[in-house]
Amino acid sequence: MSNMMRDSQIMAQSKDENLGYMSDMALELAQMAEDTGLATLAYLFRMAALEASTANSELAEPDNLSHQITSH
Repeated sequence: MSNMMRDSQIMAQSKDENLGYMSDMALELAQMAEDTGLATLAYLFRMAALEASTANSELAEPDNLSHQITSH
């Protein structure tokens, strides 16, 4: 049983790292798009970064997700 718990912790940590990386990458792409005059694309990348960072915080609080889904 402890192996399963350890594996789930490793998977959760991996998801956190991946979402953090995706958020950082989206922000970098947004900056690049803005620098080249593509404001709409920059906006979309910023929204993607926001989604990734929000998903990251929701994974940290799993009970919070069920409340958000039912509240809409």
